[in-house]
Amino acid sequence: MVFLSFDIEEFDNPLPFTKTLSFEQQMSFSRIGTVRILDLLRRKKIKATFFCTANFALHATDLINRMVHEGHEVASHGYYHATFDLKDLSNSRKVLEQIIGSRIYGFRMPNMAAIDAEPIIKAGYLYNSSLNPTFLPGKYYNLNKPRRIFYEKELCQIPVSVSANLRLPLFWLSLHNFPLSIYKRMCRGAMRKDGYLNLYFHPWEFADLSSPEVKLPFYIVRNSGGLLVDRLSSLIDSFVENKYSFGTLKECLRMYPLKNTGKDPI
Repeated sequence: MVFLSFDIEEFDNPLPFTKTLSFEQQMSFSRIGTVRILDLLRRKKIKATFFCTANFALHATDLINRMVHEGHEVASHGYYHATFDLKDLSNSRKVLEQIIGSRIYGFRMPNMAAIDAEPIIKAGYLYNSSLNPTFLPGKYYNLNKPRRIFYEKELCQIPVSVSANLRLPLFWLSLHNFPLSIYKRMCRGAMRKDGYLNLYFHPWEFADLSSPEVKLPFYIVRNSGGLLVDRLSSLIDSFVENKYSFGTLKECLRMYPLKNTGKDPI
């Protein structure tokens, strides 16, 4: 099964490079990208998981409600994207549950940062998808971590996907920069090895990043905006051609249940 997930957040990514974006501008970039993602998923009749910061959700309740109305899963991405405190775990969940009127099952740390299982469990989540089991200098040192779904105590840990060989990351930057044919081949290899794909992207990638106030490195701007919509559309089509099914990450709780509970988690 293919799990497409999107980390829906205020566009604070350029802050290390430029301080010129106001919060309103950050939200504008992310709103534009989120609408493009939702439009694409609706055309393709695909359901996905949206990890949303509470800060974004409070300023874009219309988009959060659209996600729910169109059958997508809403999960937590913390309260803010640029900062994190342990209290954000429960506070962000409560905000999102109040907006959507139903339970939030999943969590993903901003920037896929490391976090212990215990506070996530205490905050009321059933799964965590914050592990990128790869090596990326200055970012991830997780070659010794599991690449497939596993349980840590009662928390379902759902790593994002890496290539079958060498554990090359299949994350958002790979779709920007790898030749599309190579990226598709790597996804097929990971599917054969692991039995599922867990791919993640951000809304602002699908907006126009050529604006003069956004001074991002070439490897981020490359194939962004409408070009990235086209690349993701082609990727989805290739999955359909290979007869892959699609789902939301909370379905992993049924597909990979905690043993001996005797309960339906969702």
